Amino acid sequence: MSWSIVYIVSIIIVIFDDIKKFFKMIKVILTGATGMVGEGVLLECLQNDKVKEILSISRKSCNISHPKLKELLVSDFLKLEDYSAKLVGYDACFYCAGVSSLGMDEEKYTKLTYDTTVHFAKVLSDINPSMNFIYVSGTSTDSTEKGKVMWARVKGKTENDLHKLPFKGQYNFRPGFMSHFKEQKNIKFIFKIFAAIIPNLFPKSSLTLQEVGRAMINATIDSYPKNILEISDIKSISN
Repeated sequence: MSWSIVYIVSIIIVIFDDIKKFFKMIKVILTGATGMVGEGVLLECLQNDKVKEILSISRKSCNISHPKLKELLVSDFLKLEDYSAKLVGYDACFYCAGVSSLGMDEEKYTKLTYDTTVHFAKVLSDINPSMNFIYVSGTSTDSTEKGKVMWARVKGKTENDLHKLPFKGQYNFRPGFMSHFKEQKNIKFIFKIFAAIIPNLFPKSSLTLQEVGRAMINATIDSYPKNILEISDIKSISN
């Protein structure tokens, strides 16, 4: 009789744990899925049991089919409010979209990096302030907004103004070099060469996109005491 009780109790515990896991599962909005960082974070979300659903918002399809994945094609992120009805009910936004500053003047880079990102975030904060917003920034971003490096100033202003929005949590990730998933498609050949060398030479300055994705998921579920996460923070919370 006692063994029967023990067996029943063990079954109840397993069921209870499954229920807890289910209610901890999150629904995520993701941008940048057609780029290296966004694609890597997307792959982690698709394989991670803590993620229930992903809405990829981009200008073109990522050409990935998966039961968890939905796509919303938006040609102009500055008009995101036109799609408000489709943005309800999500726990987090992983904002991985971005452009290189190479060959770009400050005005254009500001529009693409600051204006677009902050507008996107404001639309989401109006719809669901109880969500988390995670922005992929970069190592050496300038929080003072006064430095000599243009991209660092612009990203610093972006981080600062995102943090003023009324989200449940707002985190700025500052990763260094990021190694990709083997199955990623949006990787330039030269980057594959660097990926085979740099992490071995500079392990403290390198991350994997799996670590970045896991850190975003864990920050959404468990929160984090800092809103700016450097490489060491991202590694820590990804475990």
